[in-house]
Amino acid sequence: MSSKTKIQWCDSTVNPTMGCDGCEIWGAQRKTCYAGTLHVRFGGVTPGYAPRFEEVTPFPGRVAEACGWSDLAGKRRADKPWLDGMPRLIFVSDMSDSLSAAVPFDFLRDEIIPNVIGERGRRHRWLWLTKRPDRMAKFSGWLDDQAIEWPENLWAGTSVTSQATTCRIRHLVRVGDERTVRFLSVEPQVEAIDLSAWLPRIDWVIQGGESGRSARPFNIAWAESLIDRCGERGVPYFLKQLGSHVVEGGRRLKFADGHAGDWDEWPAGLRVRRLPASATVRASVG
Repeated sequence: MSSKTKIQWCDSTVNPTMGCDGCEIWGAQRKTCYAGTLHVRFGGVTPGYAPRFEEVTPFPGRVAEACGWSDLAGKRRADKPWLDGMPRLIFVSDMSDSLSAAVPFDFLRDEIIPNVIGERGRRHRWLWLTKRPDRMAKFSGWLDDQAIEWPENLWAGTSVTSQATTCRIRHLVRVGDERTVRFLSVEPQVEAIDLSAWLPRIDWVIQGGESGRSARPFNIAWAESLIDRCGERGVPYFLKQLGSHVVEGGRRLKFADGHAGDWDEWPAGLRVRRLPASATVRASVG
């Protein structure tokens, strides 16, 4: 966890758990997840990591600690001007998937809910991202059964990397209630994806290409298309990075930034970084 992060779409990160029980970028066929790679180096050696990435480990108290970070509402971000004025945006689970099967709902309830709705926690926006939105939807229903509302400042997101993984969105839209901000992280995008059927039910879309030496190609046409589709539907769109293997018209493009995340290097039409403006977030951004 960190009060500061280089991730373009948030201010901070917190991990109520560390580790993950596997996904399309960390499994027998492929191991390119940065969180998994860091666990290979530091897991079982450095405090704060899981013993092994596959051994999902709870770290109670972290969300409570993050609640104490300073309020950023109305403040400028010199290095991320697109976040100016927003409350502090905290990415929940950048080094883990806290909806992994081994994580009990009781732990998630006790670690997350009272903290994010408390006096300090409600100043911030908590952006909870998972590749297991089916479990997130079950957790949401489990809270309902206990007469516990999904917190208004707890945004619900899922990762979509290919057309096959768009099936996750049908679970995401069952999380929370009419106040809930639901978002997609289309990263790392590895093929053309059609989100048209789901955009009317989504509040925010983040897109990005894959990083690293074995990064698969990201076609600039995919970004241009999704920018257009989101614009037609009035969905705020955020291009995080183009990745380490960017192509356009069959030609590979080179960027000084190895992740192609510096938007000053991009064509003007791709420099789109907007965030939701809703009852939860009243700042005007983008």
